[in-house]
Amino acid sequence: MLKGKIILLTGGADGIGWECAKAYDKNGARVCIADKNPVTAQKLAELKGGHICMRCDVTNEQNVKETIGAIIHKFGRLDIIHNNAGIAYPSRPLHDTADEEWDLLLNVNLKSILYTTRHGIEHLKKSKGVILNTSSVVGSIGQDNHAAYVATKGAVNALTKAMALDYAPDGIRVNAVSPAAVKTSTLKTWSDEQPGKELIEKYLDNLQPLGKLPEGDVIADAAVFLLSDAARFITGCILPVSGGAELGYRTIL
Repeated sequence: MLKGKIILLTGGADGIGWECAKAYDKNGARVCIADKNPVTAQKLAELKGGHICMRCDVTNEQNVKETIGAIIHKFGRLDIIHNNAGIAYPSRPLHDTADEEWDLLLNVNLKSILYTTRHGIEHLKKSKGVILNTSSVVGSIGQDNHAAYVATKGAVNALTKAMALDYAPDGIRVNAVSPAAVKTSTLKTWSDEQPGKELIEKYLDNLQPLGKLPEGDVIADAAVFLLSDAARFITGCILPVSGGAELGYRTIL
């Protein structure tokens, strides 16, 4: 579904990002995995090859500019930007959030999108490409004890719609994939922060009406669709891939 596409994937070394990298590889794309953490040789062996991995701090504009420059140097084009890099820390209400925590959340979850767009948009105009942002259902429905994180994901949703309007005349589609809970190392860190964490696993497995806590591949499959020509007339969409977690009142036992 993505044969021959050149993809910049931020935050692709682990979790949902790594599942997306594998799915993009399987569907014929060439991926630049841009992450502050390196991808191990053992993990890279799972891919067919022809990809590149770059150490990139997405809050550093020069890093992002150099990463996109390296993609153009190697592949000669850029078709897709998947803004997946994100953090969820800290788990606390707004009044307990430190300035530096607030700033880091906004820089990673939002300003990184500014940087990849600023330095990638002219290349996407040439390829009539696609932008995909990784959001969260909490950006639409809220979440207790996570004010700053929720604020960034709500902003990602609004930004996705604004970008979709701005870039539609250039033939560029902009969408977001919106997970609920997904089995990742980030979720494990979150779980360990919560009060009564012994109950968290049961809570998470009962959160989604469609079933237990999923792996990241469910998000990757949806991302492949949104990036492919099968979604060629879809833009400004915030697609929930949540097992129905946001649907109405439920008794979670």
